Amino acid sequence: MTTFLAEWANILLRWAHLVAGIGWIGTSFYFIALDLQLKKRAIMNPGVYGTAWEVHGGGFYHVEKYMVAPKELPEDLIWYKWEAYLTFITGFALLTVQYYFNARAYLIEPDLWNARPGDAILVSIVSLAAGWFIYDRLLCRTAIGRNPTLLAVAVFALIMLFSYTFTHIYSGRGAFIHVGALVGTIMAANVFAVIVPNQKKIAASLMRGEDPDPALGAMGKQRSVHNNYLTLPVLLMMVSNHYPILTNHPQSWILVALILVMGAMARHFLNRHEAGDPLQKIWWTLPLAAGGLAVALVMTAPAAREATVDGVRVTDADVLAITARHCATCHAEAPTHEGFAEAPKGVMLTSIDQIRQFAALIDQQAVQSDAMPLGNETGMTAEERRALGAWIAAR
Repeated sequence: MTTFLAEWANILLRWAHLVAGIGWIGTSFYFIALDLQLKKRAIMNPGVYGTAWEVHGGGFYHVEKYMVAPKELPEDLIWYKWEAYLTFITGFALLTVQYYFNARAYLIEPDLWNARPGDAILVSIVSLAAGWFIYDRLLCRTAIGRNPTLLAVAVFALIMLFSYTFTHIYSGRGAFIHVGALVGTIMAANVFAVIVPNQKKIAASLMRGEDPDPALGAMGKQRSVHNNYLTLPVLLMMVSNHYPILTNHPQSWILVALILVMGAMARHFLNRHEAGDPLQKIWWTLPLAAGGLAVALVMTAPAAREATVDGVRVTDADVLAITARHCATCHAEAPTHEGFAEAPKGVMLTSIDQIRQFAALIDQQAVQSDAMPLGNETGMTAEERRALGAWIAAR
């Protein structure tokens, strides 16, 4: 019953996280695009920075943006914040259900750090808080934060520092999801601790008949842009647990760097294209993104394998013995592993026909990477992985 309830908790939280994330990302993309499309007109209301005319759903919209804020605010002012808050809340809850409650299987990698679950979870929570503190207090609010290029490099270096650390203490999927959680925490905290509070301070100044501090709006805009550029990389981090070709690569932290470059370049190209920049002004982003992808493809290309191990051909019986020891506790009609009530993804590996059917998945999960068995709970050896690979190569 516990496994059944945990599975439903995972499903519902994942669904809620996806829905909230779509709302937040959509809002971010829309407002950045809107901001870049604003134009100065011959006639504009006092204090207006620019306006945009839009058409959607059969209707026309006229949008104005003020330099700081209008002299008076309407009572029905719309605040965009709950999409960000709910994305973080559901994401952290999902991290708890998937990785904290199953730390031995999904988070801990004994060959890297044979930690107690409580210690691994504590480091996780502290690292997320520390990442935000360094980003906010030691980067954005210092002289570094006044230089956009230097700040971008510093934020990149910060994420890489945590990426290197995560990939050297946690499992492959645990490390990647923590990079995503770190970036997601920074993005949500930007909304909760900077963007919305600054907007409230501006609104309060207006209510008191005072002129709002323009620095508050500038700071909120800076964090909003950061969130926009981090969106594409964090999306891939969040689905990375499906791709051991990324998460279980020996230098997976370098792949994180490439994902950051590819995502940021793609986002910059789209943003500037929306703003009307000519191709000759933004073309450089495309080769950089393509170069990052090319390096990632080379890094993750499968290695050639022999069809034998030490000159001896691997038999069906050898493979059955290996899968019985390391796979069938989970991948069976009636799993004996306490964490599963049924075979994950319907993959069963108790007969040679089933092993042949899922050979490509076995190769991906247990030969080309060490993603399986989870946390290598059964102690699968490198020799056994090579034997599986040789048998698959000989098919």
